[in-house]
Amino acid sequence: MKKAIFISLAALSVTWIACTDNKQQKSTSTEMTQEEQTELLTQAQGMFKTLPQTAENVNNPISNEKVLLGRVLYFDTRLSKTGNNSCNSCHNLATYGVDNKATSTGDAGKNGDRNSPTVFNAALHIAQFWDGRAKDVEEQAGMPVLNPAEMALPDKKFCVERLAKVPAYQQAFKAAFPNDKEAITYDNMTKAIAAFERTLMTPSKFDDYLKGNQDALSVEEKAGLKTFVNNGCTACHNGALLGGSQFMKFGLINDYHALTGSKNTDMGKMNVTKQESDKDVFKVPSLRNIAKTYPYFHDGSVKELPAAVKIMAKTQLNKDLTDAEVQSIVTFLEALTGDIPQEYKTAPKELASFN
Repeated sequence: MKKAIFISLAALSVTWIACTDNKQQKSTSTEMTQEEQTELLTQAQGMFKTLPQTAENVNNPISNEKVLLGRVLYFDTRLSKTGNNSCNSCHNLATYGVDNKATSTGDAGKNGDRNSPTVFNAALHIAQFWDGRAKDVEEQAGMPVLNPAEMALPDKKFCVERLAKVPAYQQAFKAAFPNDKEAITYDNMTKAIAAFERTLMTPSKFDDYLKGNQDALSVEEKAGLKTFVNNGCTACHNGALLGGSQFMKFGLINDYHALTGSKNTDMGKMNVTKQESDKDVFKVPSLRNIAKTYPYFHDGSVKELPAAVKIMAKTQLNKDLTDAEVQSIVTFLEALTGDIPQEYKTAPKELASFN
């Protein structure tokens, strides 16, 4: 009798464990039916867009000559006062257009106040800089060159005269701007750099997925996309860039300082507009290549992507994501990493002829 009772209890225990395991598997399962996968793809196609090959600007048409000139200028340290920095110093193309520092080191050796965002896909953003003070990459390209905390050239005239002394630049500017009587101008310099940046697109397997290839993403990545969508992340992170198309208060619901540990007192867009309503308002960053462009936020205060995801959910959505949900979203975000053309990872060989 005791033996029978023991066997019954053992069987009941096994059944309970099996049921518990099944419930746990169900709650963490990444499996989706074909119908659910099709529905998710349709939903994604309505929220996101594929990256274009280039970011066109009718006021600055892209040409091979202009792009080559812009690429040379991008790597040339002549654009900084003492020759310590180039555009690539803070926006390193070999490391996804960033330097992976909280804030970047300027020509004088001092660090700035904000994290340097990536230049990859940047030409598609609604505006440039965290506070949107430049309307496009053409306007943005000229600002760091004259910024005392960045490249620190004294004025536009100094820059033009420095470039004009180089015979190779005289030829390159004429080739890039054949209809301009004075080819070497500050405006043309910014246009050339911008034209180069307008080619810096990094499509990933997510673009293949949006084009209809459901197998482009793994089961785990699709589950992460579903978690991303279901938690409301797409309210700000949508479109071709999964961001970059609007401004939003950082700390919409909960103070970000308490979550990031930041001591930063940056007022964001309010520094530009002087409007109290723009306090702590920043451009929503793109999530393209986000796994590679750490540290995160305008002040570079958070180094790890899972922590950034958890903080964003709390400060913007007032949600406490589980570790499993965070990891699921991170898995999806990693699928947004594109390939960098090998030739862009180093300075162009043509730069040697400009010395």
